Amino acid sequence: MAAIAFAGSTPAAIDLNQPGTYLHWSIFDVSVANLVLIAVMVVIFGAALLIPFPHGKKDTEEAAASAGAAYDADLADDTGDGAAAAEPARTPGPDDDMWTARVRNWALRVLPPGKLLPDRQPAYVRSWIYIFGVASLAALGVVIASGCAIALGGPDWWHYNPVGHFLNSLHLWSVELFMAFLVIHLWGKFWMAAWRGRRAMTWITGVVAFVASVVECFTGYLSQQNFDSQWIATNGKDAFNAVGVGSFFNLMNFGQMLMWHIVLLPIILVAIIGAHVLLVRVRGVSHPLPVSRPRGLAARRAARAADQAAWRGPTRRYDILKEGTIASVVVLALTFGLAGLLSSPNVPPVTVRSWVQVAPDDFLATAATELNGTSLTATYGPPYNNNGTPQSLLFAPANILGVRQPIDAAQTFVLSPLAKNAPTDPALAAALRIYNAASPAQQVKWATAYGTAVTKVKFVNGNPVVPRANDGPVPLMLATELTLARSGAIDADLSGTQPFYGTNFTEPLLFLNDGAYYANQATAEHLTGDQWGVMNETGSYPGQPWLWLFQLWYHTPGFDNSANVDLIAIYLTGVATILLLAVPFIPGLRDIPRWIPLHRLVWRSWNNSPANPAVQAPPEPKQPPKQPRHPAGSAGPT
Repeated sequence: MAAIAFAGSTPAAIDLNQPGTYLHWSIFDVSVANLVLIAVMVVIFGAALLIPFPHGKKDTEEAAASAGAAYDADLADDTGDGAAAAEPARTPGPDDDMWTARVRNWALRVLPPGKLLPDRQPAYVRSWIYIFGVASLAALGVVIASGCAIALGGPDWWHYNPVGHFLNSLHLWSVELFMAFLVIHLWGKFWMAAWRGRRAMTWITGVVAFVASVVECFTGYLSQQNFDSQWIATNGKDAFNAVGVGSFFNLMNFGQMLMWHIVLLPIILVAIIGAHVLLVRVRGVSHPLPVSRPRGLAARRAARAADQAAWRGPTRRYDILKEGTIASVVVLALTFGLAGLLSSPNVPPVTVRSWVQVAPDDFLATAATELNGTSLTATYGPPYNNNGTPQSLLFAPANILGVRQPIDAAQTFVLSPLAKNAPTDPALAAALRIYNAASPAQQVKWATAYGTAVTKVKFVNGNPVVPRANDGPVPLMLATELTLARSGAIDADLSGTQPFYGTNFTEPLLFLNDGAYYANQATAEHLTGDQWGVMNETGSYPGQPWLWLFQLWYHTPGFDNSANVDLIAIYLTGVATILLLAVPFIPGLRDIPRWIPLHRLVWRSWNNSPANPAVQAPPEPKQPPKQPRHPAGSAGPT
């Protein structure tokens, strides 16, 4: 795996590649960059709740004039938003029995042009919270466009080309905006209880789109081919291997992850988002929750019926294309500004060659553990070998699929590279003959003795000098291994077994991960598990704070020291995701927005509007009773 030249990267006005700042509180360890990102999202969400939504005089007059008006039932049937335009009545024709005609007629009934591109919407849709759905779509458009631009130059040109690096920066910040807007949109819809009124599928598709977006972003981080992507791959593999899918969804195969990122997942994501948008247009936006919670069974039934019924109240003008255009311009301005000011992460990957240049003693000690079978890879278990015990909760999923990527650590990382060089090195060839002729037990003894002695290694003119030990031919073998690593031959050998593309870095990454240097680099960048590393990016860049739920289980007392913590994290995150999907159907959970009435801020304009039928005019003041008039000459009251 050759090192990538990063010299062509575009400079940023503010250099976020400098080491980040991190804060610790209780079991939480969070970067200042992520805190800033979360704080900005919360501020935006709060501002959207509190800042009055602008509306023109014409909107106000129209809403007031149409208050309480009933709309033609066939125009509002099943729209949920009262925004459908009238469609001319159609006379049945002789071709209506054809499949094509049936599908066309069904589509026109379900989604007529008045719904697909509405020009009116309910009068209560007057809050900044409503704009984040469109803002998410606008950001997604920039993500796709910038990703296509990067693809024009290939998967790695942005590392050494200034234009490519700027495009990568656009891609990074548009993704950050997309995820931030998507999360805020999800917050808003939760507190509005937007699943009411037969809109459960709208909520479910929205949550599925969010989950698919997380996976899409995850594969994008893996495709960067920098240090962050390496570390995510080597550590993320454990959770996937624990559930048995790591041999098929191999995070260390960057080519596989790139194809998922640019082909498969975008198709799935766009399809889910398209279905979500169509459901919004079919069912419309949810009606406002009542200011006071309905009391009694009859009142609750009436409220449910009202949520399901078509909106027949006042409407307001709505230019959806204008709103989308403005959102796109704002997102583009933000993306270009952030890309120009802050650029994107720029920490080069670690290679075996760079490893031995900085920590040759660690390289030699790691090679010894590969030979004696005590390294992480040698004792891992499925899908690499049968030497380890996979994680298990009731059963071990990894055992079901078994060894799918067989790796003999000693042979793969040490003996095979040396054997390829032996024909041109007689001393090495003789050492290998002695080693291979010995029994496995003797080989382990030699490697173990060398591993103990190498802790006191010294280097003379770059050559390792190890104290005497009963280590047989191992010192000569590993001294040659060190020389090969310094030349880049080990990188080439571990990556050169693949045909043509050579994008599967499983072997070199596992070798790096067995050593201490690799983990030390990750610790310096605050990327390790005990540092909430799955949420972090290198330098001072914000990472992926929306992954906090998955990372949380690794810091939960009782789970954090478990040998099965990866399985626990996967299972509990899966349960939490299912609960989020099932919110519309779970009593108590679906009632949280009623108990914590944040929705009053969203609909406060509507709740106080005279166009709202629920807003009653103040009662007329009572007049004092009139005294009876007495006819002339009659006696008055005594």
